[in-house]
Amino acid sequence: MRIVDNPRLPARLLAAYFAALALIGFWPTPVDAPAQSLLTKVLAKLHAHGIPGWINYNLVEASANVLLFIPVGFAAALALPSRRWWHISALGLLASACVELGQFLFLPHRVASLLDVATNTAGAVVGVILARALRERNKRRALLTPTQNGTSSAI
Repeated sequence: MRIVDNPRLPARLLAAYFAALALIGFWPTPVDAPAQSLLTKVLAKLHAHGIPGWINYNLVEASANVLLFIPVGFAAALALPSRRWWHISALGLLASACVELGQFLFLPHRVASLLDVATNTAGAVVGVILARALRERNKRRALLTPTQNGTSSAI
């Protein structure tokens, strides 16, 4: 049985990933703080070699937020296959909003941001799209795969 056919494993992975997100989101200081100066230096060198200036720290941070939530949408779409895409996207929105609200209320060294909520939600949407595409590909492949008696399972 494949991972896309059994919702238990993706549900467990989603729970573990939410635990990791909580650790990242509620860490008392920004988790990217140790890498910020290195990233700034790398970006400066890239800009000196012709990389456009719009590729900056803000773009890298926003892209990282999208990437961070792709697994949320992917695992949730596999764990909850009967749910509509926007239900799962709302789960990503809710998780991100909870983290940002917690940062706003309880973590003075963290900066809550609506842009983070938007980019995290976008990542969840991308994850849903990827999971649905994988599921559809597997369905098509199963239809075209010959069965043991030599006929196509589509017949």
